[in-house]
Amino acid sequence: MGKALQDPFQVVMRQTKLPISLLTEKAKQQRVHVLDTESFEYTFGKKALRKKPKVKVESLETLCGEVVQRTEQYDEATDSSLIKNAIPEAVENSNPLFKAGQSNRVWGELYKVIDSSDVVVEVVDGRDPMGTRCLHIEQFLRKEKPHKHLILVLNKVDLVPTWITKKWLTLLSQELPTVAFHASMQHSFGKGTLINLLRQFANLHKDRQQISVGFIGYPNVGKSSMINTLRSKRVCKTAPIAGETKVWQYVSLMRRIYMIDCPGVVYPQGDSETQIILKGVVRVENVKDPINHVQGVLDRVREQYLLKTYSIDPWNDVYDFLTKICVKTGRLLKGGEPDWNTAAKIVLNDFQRGRLPYFVLPPGCELQNAQGHCEDNVKVYDLDFQLPEAPEGTIDAGAEPIEKNEPKLEKRRARGKRAGKKLSEKRNRLKHGKPFDKCSGIVEFGLSEKKKGNKNGWRRKLEKRRRVKHQQ
Repeated sequence: MGKALQDPFQVVMRQTKLPISLLTEKAKQQRVHVLDTESFEYTFGKKALRKKPKVKVESLETLCGEVVQRTEQYDEATDSSLIKNAIPEAVENSNPLFKAGQSNRVWGELYKVIDSSDVVVEVVDGRDPMGTRCLHIEQFLRKEKPHKHLILVLNKVDLVPTWITKKWLTLLSQELPTVAFHASMQHSFGKGTLINLLRQFANLHKDRQQISVGFIGYPNVGKSSMINTLRSKRVCKTAPIAGETKVWQYVSLMRRIYMIDCPGVVYPQGDSETQIILKGVVRVENVKDPINHVQGVLDRVREQYLLKTYSIDPWNDVYDFLTKICVKTGRLLKGGEPDWNTAAKIVLNDFQRGRLPYFVLPPGCELQNAQGHCEDNVKVYDLDFQLPEAPEGTIDAGAEPIEKNEPKLEKRRARGKRAGKKLSEKRNRLKHGKPFDKCSGIVEFGLSEKKKGNKNGWRRKLEKRRRVKHQQ
């Protein structure tokens, strides 16, 4: 049972009827009930029997020696009285712009969604899963709401390589059920997997008429877009900017499953202003000094991708980079001076919306790459990359023999003269061993004149119609 509790892919049903408290580890430092052993009345009251306080040391020198010894043996890591979740060197930002997603109103909406949901789906950005993951909410759900199911969804997996997504799925699936997702109305990915998972949770709670699924996460990670993708209809207002969803919203997925959209929530983690902007928490048009944050983009994105995206030459510093973009896009002020602020906002917007390729490597991948284990995965080839041709006579050891799929005709009766004629022609071809024309409707210009005339007779008729009388 203890393994079932720790396994993210197993669910313990009817927890109230099982002795779950026996499986949980007891606290290392339990509270000592002193009043039960020695009551206040028998210690300090009229019924007190002792006249002398209980002191373990004989003299003051011995007490000082014990204090010095305890000070030398003190370990800050094992001190349970310290605040574990304190933000190291956190400097409070006085600018209210960078406190987006931290207001009491937004947190109130979050707790409404959590209280109303049976399944909580935490949406993270596939480019930076750990940076957009709210561990504070996960700890709150494990401690205060252990009966609620928690799922992790890696959204925007279309912006990262496949091997990066696989690595993150392997790591995060050890803690929680994790699903890769691409929110798109026409070309979605992971939609069927997520719906099947929600159906399994609905089957676990057959005693309820319906279950509610709440979508939480950082701003601009794609919560509303995921709901629209699952619903195959635009039911939630979406935009590629942060703070578009203001209040929670109920949406029905099917008869027994309802979805709840939630505004983006940010837990203060001591991030800098540049990190907050690049995570997509703040709208770029509201930033007063966007030039100061472009260096963060240059540090995260490779130079070759920037050169290819903006079609510019190599640069020396940030201002040279912005100047080249201004000249290329025509963002010039009076007198031909470059408009650095506008160019900086263009770069930041492109980074937030995924036009600049960027992703965070999973932990341990740098070490594997240094040892040479991930060399094949790290190389990303372009579409026009051509592999060297293998010499003639070489056979791939892992290749399977190719079986010729000969067409098989079913014994069925054709309806109509035209269908019967086609069916008889196919049978005659099979009888005499002639191949089928798989793409008879495609014009093949490399054929001989005889075949070309027989196959494309409609082209000759069309040319005759277009000719003038004296040309015939």
